[in-house]
Amino acid sequence: MVSLRQAQQVGLPFWRAQAHKETKPTHKVQAMTDKTKIAAQFIQAIPHAKALGLQLTQIGQGEAEITMPYNEALIGDPKTGVIHGGAVSAMMDTCAGAAVMSHPAAPGGTATIDLRIDYMRAATPGQAITTKAVCYHITRNVAFVRATATDEDTERPVATASGAFTVEKR
Repeated sequence: MVSLRQAQQVGLPFWRAQAHKETKPTHKVQAMTDKTKIAAQFIQAIPHAKALGLQLTQIGQGEAEITMPYNEALIGDPKTGVIHGGAVSAMMDTCAGAAVMSHPAAPGGTATIDLRIDYMRAATPGQAITTKAVCYHITRNVAFVRATATDEDTERPVATASGAFTVEKR
């Protein structure tokens, strides 16, 4: 995985340090490869990712982590202030795609074939939501991913996802 600090050191222009909380990976940090740079730049170029304020915080070796800051424009229920489930699903889909793109066995781009999301509870109003995705298996044509979205209560997921993604031909 590559931390925000490492991404900034290699000169990725879209990173804004003040918008992120630095996170330390729990395992050895890998050097940012061309593949992870491309995946990171791709995410920042997606209009919906910009609109949602998605912030890629870690990527590499088939894993990705994206944070979505709380934003009143994304509220789905004005009475409670809860973020709309569609924003959560878009974040989970984007994070899962990034995990596929960063996997060592994936040759390049990807697209979602199928994504199942199980919503377990409403995210806490006012808190950022973070998704962690892992690409755990790749065949010639399909990559398989699992993802979990949490707010500050990391013991109780907001949602989980499992999906299948295309693998670009070699």
